[in-house]
Amino acid sequence: MTVSHRSPTPSGAVIHPDRATQLPGLASRRRWLLAAPAWVAFPALMAGRPAHARSLRPTPSQSEGPFYPDQSLADADADLLRNGSQMSDGGQPAWVNGSVVDLDGRPVRGAVVEIWQCDHRGLYRHSRSSGDRAMAFQGFGRTTVDAEGGWRFRTIRPVSYPGRPPHIHLKVRLGSRELLTTQIYVRGEGANARDWLLARLDADARAQLEVDFRSGPDGLNATFPVVVRT
Repeated sequence: MTVSHRSPTPSGAVIHPDRATQLPGLASRRRWLLAAPAWVAFPALMAGRPAHARSLRPTPSQSEGPFYPDQSLADADADLLRNGSQMSDGGQPAWVNGSVVDLDGRPVRGAVVEIWQCDHRGLYRHSRSSGDRAMAFQGFGRTTVDAEGGWRFRTIRPVSYPGRPPHIHLKVRLGSRELLTTQIYVRGEGANARDWLLARLDADARAQLEVDFRSGPDGLNATFPVVVRT
């Protein structure tokens, strides 16, 4: 199927624009996803700083990894549990949300947040991982922050695969600039202590990249505040 207005990414992947006006139900999903708290508190980021110091600690960067999507994706919205008309039934459904702010705590309006992760079997939407097999799990999502810098994705609690602990990749863009590429980890996972990427960070930086997945009325929830240099 030919879709016009494709947007090439720096990694060579071709991601189709959001199809909320083309696929039934996607528009309502977008409204549902955006109906989330737009604020995130940053007490941990300010720990140890004098009261007069306003600057926040930037979120540590990490490598993009080898599995940024290299395939054409017909669906790339903020609901990773549905890929077009297919609904994923593997893994633990979870909401992952946060905000994007600058070093002074101001919302970075217009920022675009992308996440990508493997499915419950450890497969990415990438030619060297899932190949050509059909996947109900979308595996990649993109959303623009709201006026307060807030963002939210519906996805699954990340799972481990050989050599890596559970994690979600995250990238923040502003126009043509890439502000941050990093990874989100599950706090309390024993494999975190053995991960070669996390081992490069000090304890405070590691803590910034680890989140709790807590049970709530709408399932598992995790909050990941993002602070970027603009």
